[in-house]
Amino acid sequence: MLTDEPGQDAYKASNPGISAASPRRTGGDLVQLISPEGERISHPEFDLWVSDVTDEQLCSLYEDMVVIRRIDAEATALQRQGELALWPPLLGQEASQIGSGRALRDDDFVFPSYRDNGVAYCRGVEPTDLVRAWRGNASSGWDPYRHNIATQQIIIGSQSLHATGYAMGIQHDGADSVAVALFGDGATSEGDVNEAMVFAASFQVPVVFICQNNHWAISEPVRIQSHIQIADRASGFGIPSMRVDGNDVLAVLAVTRIALDRARKGGGPTFIEAVTYRMGPHTTADDPTRYRDANELEDWAAKDPIARLKALLRTKGLLTEEVEAKTQAKADEVARSLRSGVINMPDPAPLDLFKHVYSTPNSWIERQKDHYSRYLESFSGSTRKVHSDEQVDFRPRHQRRPAQVPRKRSQSCPHG
Repeated sequence: MLTDEPGQDAYKASNPGISAASPRRTGGDLVQLISPEGERISHPEFDLWVSDVTDEQLCSLYEDMVVIRRIDAEATALQRQGELALWPPLLGQEASQIGSGRALRDDDFVFPSYRDNGVAYCRGVEPTDLVRAWRGNASSGWDPYRHNIATQQIIIGSQSLHATGYAMGIQHDGADSVAVALFGDGATSEGDVNEAMVFAASFQVPVVFICQNNHWAISEPVRIQSHIQIADRASGFGIPSMRVDGNDVLAVLAVTRIALDRARKGGGPTFIEAVTYRMGPHTTADDPTRYRDANELEDWAAKDPIARLKALLRTKGLLTEEVEAKTQAKADEVARSLRSGVINMPDPAPLDLFKHVYSTPNSWIERQKDHYSRYLESFSGSTRKVHSDEQVDFRPRHQRRPAQVPRKRSQSCPHG
């Protein structure tokens, strides 16, 4: 498993001025270790942070990206077929999510946006659990404390506040884990993200802000909301930042490791701008052809994160037929599991609405539950109590299937 641990000693030995205690430069050049053509680019400042990555782990990163792209495609198809209410595709952002997700330690805590399914996959969340909320079967698909990743946030940018607050708790406890907030470029224009950076800088808490700049805030291009590099916004709060090629999984892994190491050593927050591209729609309710030039999409498709790592693996002689077959088999199996899990997912019972609202008994919730239970009973025409696991037919009485009542046996007919 890849974390931020390897490479630190060698890096600090050769770069004594760049450490957890000293702020890094702000913004700067785009960090890139794999070119769009799949060539390995040497970068002394960052190479040591990925020097431990073996050939086997490179193949594992490739498999991760192929699998989450397949999950994304399957979920999109399920939505088009009416099995999901909505889905936010991540097509094109696989490297940003896998590179950052695989840098984390188990005790780090992630606060994702609604699009960060790749990071959730890295944290061990089951594919079916990724879509429970999008099917309308649950308020959340997984237990945050089991996987150390919060539920996906729909409200733009608010997870940055949650991450900063959690990081303040880490600091108070004296632990060396890190809180990580992921959000898109549009979120940087929200007050929540700016407030989070104020607190993070003021208290120098162990939090990493990862902005996946996919160039579109729904239908607004990034150039409208930011006339400078997004990474440079962080300097106004006194937070060091880095810009990385978000389609380069190795470079994303390297800069995330640096930011995590800095936070663990008491160096405070770091802002990472991962420059990538949203090749699909904002959600399945969006039509990007109405606002996006097809030529732009074609240009970015040439920088596809999976294609470039695939090219590197071929150059190194690592992408054998066996590796390719194993990767595709894994993607196929995950897709089958996701589809089966969605189609066979049981509907929640009506009173499940009141579960997990509070961690302890709450009289206000119990009173609402009782009122709603009696409301449901009014449809059944009886005074019996509705149980939390019981399905209730809400159709008007004239549309319901009549109850099967045994006929009385006729006295004139011996056979009834």
